[in-house]
Amino acid sequence: MTLQNYLDEMGIRYHLSRHPIAYTAQDLAATEHVPGRQVIKPVIVQADGQFLMCALPACYRVDLSELRTQLQCEQVRLADEKKLRELFPDCELGAEPPVGRIYGMPTLMDESLVADDRVTFQAGTHSDSVTMSMAEYRRLAQPEMAHFGRPLV
Repeated sequence: MTLQNYLDEMGIRYHLSRHPIAYTAQDLAATEHVPGRQVIKPVIVQADGQFLMCALPACYRVDLSELRTQLQCEQVRLADEKKLRELFPDCELGAEPPVGRIYGMPTLMDESLVADDRVTFQAGTHSDSVTMSMAEYRRLAQPEMAHFGRPLV
């Protein structure tokens, strides 16, 4: 199922846009002329063997130590590219939408994202993105809230 089909099926209000290729979430922010804090990037981690999607602003990074503490698990590590290709067969590598439910995994949302009304994220390709209200994103992703993001320096 494509992201757009999933959004339509759930009755989510969103805007789909095509843009010049953007390989990173920060590039997407620049291309869409929005602050990096409004662009959600997904980071896939494996926590004690279970894959989780961490959703955080483009201008943040995952603090793996803090995430491990909050999840109360033994080991947390980033998923490698090979595993990402397996988990997201319908997406270009690095353009995964931050909606773990579509791919059978929970989504953890960093608390820093709640500061903005609107969010933008990649829609499975490096040239397609989706913008929607934060309320619609939360209804779509049904994320658990956590505090694991740290600003990039």
